[in-house]
Amino acid sequence: MHEVRIVNVKLENLFLFSYKRIEFNSQPDTPAQEHNPTGANMSAQDPVRYVMVGGFLGAGKTTTLSRLAGIYQQAGLNVGIVTNDQAEDLVDTGILRNQGYEVSEVAGACFCCRFNDLTECMQNLGEAKRPDIILAEPVGSCTDLVATVIQPLKHLFNRDFSIAPYLVILKPSHGRKILAQQGRTGFSPKAEYILKKQLEEADGILINRCDELTSEEVEELKQLVSRFCPETPVIAVSAVEGTGFDEVAAFLEQQGDFGTKILDIDYDVYAEGEAELGWLNCSTRALSDAPFDLDQLLLDLIDGIRDQLHAIGAEPAHLKAIGLWEGFFGVANVISSDSPTRLSLPCRQQVAHTDLVINARVACAPEQLEQIVRSVLQQQAEKRGLELSDLQLSSFRPGRPMPTHRYSSSTM
Repeated sequence: MHEVRIVNVKLENLFLFSYKRIEFNSQPDTPAQEHNPTGANMSAQDPVRYVMVGGFLGAGKTTTLSRLAGIYQQAGLNVGIVTNDQAEDLVDTGILRNQGYEVSEVAGACFCCRFNDLTECMQNLGEAKRPDIILAEPVGSCTDLVATVIQPLKHLFNRDFSIAPYLVILKPSHGRKILAQQGRTGFSPKAEYILKKQLEEADGILINRCDELTSEEVEELKQLVSRFCPETPVIAVSAVEGTGFDEVAAFLEQQGDFGTKILDIDYDVYAEGEAELGWLNCSTRALSDAPFDLDQLLLDLIDGIRDQLHAIGAEPAHLKAIGLWEGFFGVANVISSDSPTRLSLPCRQQVAHTDLVINARVACAPEQLEQIVRSVLQQQAEKRGLELSDLQLSSFRPGRPMPTHRYSSSTM
């Protein structure tokens, strides 16, 4: 049996690239009483282009942002990224930061509930070099972002930001079942409500992971989405391979009044649907006397968690793990019970130590989820002769959304 020591360690110490993080307590922002409440002033030059990409958990938002950031950097533009999660220790931030991007993270609540802090994050991104474009990734279980994020940005910061079309990504595995209303989705109607509302408020919908689908399956999804959102453009893409991203970049270049679809949201249903998901973030350091295959460890961790979830009938919305070693990193993930575990970013290294971060979003009680993750970590440690130290783990259900602002009509 290997000792697990609990110490106070911050995730930023695990990574090589520096970044800025804004952290919060459990209380929402106090609504602003006047325009531009934070005092941010980015309007001395042309407005910064604000590109927000939403979508349900596991849709591929981080990979999409990484792909877009690469396109914009190749065009000579300075890019800033803001990630978002209900808790600390976000794998997505680590991935993007280790790819060399400047990243700010809003941790502890969604953009809509921390609007003032979102704008502060974006202001901080401009301290060293003003970004031309800010890519923003909201929490995957959030919706109503047009009324609570885009419209307030337009109204309070209209000279600072130019709003791009709001894109929402559809994950094929759960999206097909929910839109077709066929078979077991693994989620209640209240959780499905969130995915549907995300699609309804989009200016454009991306069907992602088309590299995993046949042409017939892609066409079926396009028809399902077009029936559900008949006026919304649909683009089939693969964020991993880059397929369709010339069309995505051209779509985002459009100028106009975007982010105007303000929906009628039942916040009771929304809150209950979000609260059905168990949320877990975990970080630890693994050490061994002999080198081990980091990629295989990541795959075994995700497979082990997935197998135990399957045994209790719990549907994963997203499981992912990142392992870091001496400037190298690998990422493994799974996005549903009927999808294979993928090594989305291979490390290809034999290592004697690694810093691990695991994120899990699952339709089960957080206490069950925590017990499973602890069990799988211990199993893999014993299998490889690893010593686990500096373990940090938090599990919970998201609280009720309490937006800082909510606009009932569109503003120019």
